[in-house]
Amino acid sequence: MGARIRAARLAAGLTQAELAGEQYSKAYVSALENSLTQPSIKALAYLAARLGTTPATLVGDDDVVALRLDADLHLASGDWQAAADGYAALLAREPAALTRAELLRAQAEALCRLDRGADAIAPAGEALELFTAAGRLADAALARYWLSAAYYGSDDLDEARGLLRGLLDDRSGDPGVDPDLHVRALVAAANVDARRGDHASALALLQEAQRAAAGFDALRRASFAAALSASYRELGDFEGALRQGQRSVALYAEAAAERDAAAMDNNLALTYLVLGNLVAAETHAAAAAAALARFDDVRKLAHVLDTQAQIAIARGQPKNARELATTALTHAEASSNHKAAIDALTTRARAAQALGDVSAAATDFERAADIAAEHGLPSRRAEVLRAWAALAAESGDHRRAYELMRAAASQ
Repeated sequence: MGARIRAARLAAGLTQAELAGEQYSKAYVSALENSLTQPSIKALAYLAARLGTTPATLVGDDDVVALRLDADLHLASGDWQAAADGYAALLAREPAALTRAELLRAQAEALCRLDRGADAIAPAGEALELFTAAGRLADAALARYWLSAAYYGSDDLDEARGLLRGLLDDRSGDPGVDPDLHVRALVAAANVDARRGDHASALALLQEAQRAAAGFDALRRASFAAALSASYRELGDFEGALRQGQRSVALYAEAAAERDAAAMDNNLALTYLVLGNLVAAETHAAAAAAALARFDDVRKLAHVLDTQAQIAIARGQPKNARELATTALTHAEASSNHKAAIDALTTRARAAQALGDVSAAATDFERAADIAAEHGLPSRRAEVLRAWAALAAESGDHRRAYELMRAAASQ
């Protein structure tokens, strides 16, 4: 790696001091080039950017473990695009079957979290096949979970529910299966049931999941372990760096359960809203918003703000609902959360409709339908079109309402 760094520096016409910049020293760059030390992941990214290349190019085949750890940390800390890119690069190296299965499963997770469910089906399905063939049932269970998430993201609710049902029924098949996975499967199954209109089942599943997830909180320990990993790597203790890095990945994954708990609260809020219990809906939505604000997770917070906007409409507070939905839309757009953007636009349209602003409502419905079409979400587009048709009919434009209903039926 040292030789590659030196060659890249000379090709870029930089001195060691110029490459070091303000963050590092000339002596540190010299030590790297002479293979007296190894760069941290952070330092590698910094140097690669200054050299106009990529970390993978500088690393070559010397440090695949570090690249894998880098991708895993990106995934665990929520940088899903960087994780997806990292796993794609590692898969391009044609790893052995079980390593390939691990990378495919992780890639599927990153893609699902980016709302690219259709793209995640193939890697998740292959990972499931490879793990099952090798008898690694715990790993196969997790691959099955992400395959169900991929189908859910592709609007194939029947396939998603079938996979989750099998996962929940087979829980006792292998004592090595992560108990947190059971909680996540319960939440996912509740999401599917809620989408299908079976709110009683969704509520029961979420309540079961909430009981099982009590006490999750590991984010601070994960951050501390990540900092230790970086320090060990700077000192040249790569074994210690890997040990702490792997611990950090595990703790970040554990910490993600708190976000799952927030997602549960949001789903409970939506379920109570459907059932007409606005007090319970407000309580759970507020708990979800507080948890996600602590994580600064604007992607998920967009969904919660939309839930609060829907509650405000049910309370007869359309102005408040419009403000909440607008903030939700801002968060959704900032995090490229297309589903949350569709929800926020639909809710804001309903708020505008309640305020008598038919033109603004139609504009938001049209925009929501366009986003759904652009990102391959036919069932969501149909929902938006039906709501838009109801607005047109209410305002006396029956021809437009008929056209919209026909378009919805064709989805």
